[in-house]
Amino acid sequence: MKLIGMLDSPYVRRVAISLRRLGIAFEHEPLSVFSTFERFRRINPVVKAPTLVCDGGESLMDSTLIIDYLEALAGPGHSLMPSALPDRLRALRVIGLALAAAEKTVQIVYERNLRPVEKQHAPWLERVNGQLLAAYAELEAELVQRPLQGGETIGQDGITVAVVWSFTRMMLGDALDTRAYPALDAFASEAERLAIFLETPAR
Repeated sequence: MKLIGMLDSPYVRRVAISLRRLGIAFEHEPLSVFSTFERFRRINPVVKAPTLVCDGGESLMDSTLIIDYLEALAGPGHSLMPSALPDRLRALRVIGLALAAAEKTVQIVYERNLRPVEKQHAPWLERVNGQLLAAYAELEAELVQRPLQGGETIGQDGITVAVVWSFTRMMLGDALDTRAYPALDAFASEAERLAIFLETPAR
């Protein structure tokens, strides 16, 4: 199978790291939805990253849907999600918060980088930034209350949190006071030293 997309996307990177964590062999083709749009479109006319081209030629989109398929492919006993319902509920909440932070980071980056300065809407940026900080405040509280599983047995919640935090720091470092989120920052820093993260760098 082949994973299409750039690793500076948190959505592509969480899929790539999940593939490594699950022990599923894959080929990575780092195509950009911007600079290599036409090449990407020949693979997936929707030009959405990540795209997973399965062994039978079918294409899947959306990181969460792709990861759901990968878990089924890996088989019983290899899930990156807890089976007990209370633990699964907590993992899903954490993942949802992290993906909300990723979405808000992308919105800020697009507003800053793709829209002319004179057309940027300050109230909209303020609102989105507030949503971003709210998501990280909730995640920080979750990690303080109950640390995530890290190390070689890191789960999908930990993978997603670490990938998204690193993405926001990379893209919005000047606007994010990491001192306000010590638990998040420490967890992500530790995760980034794992082999599956080092083998899948954001840049």
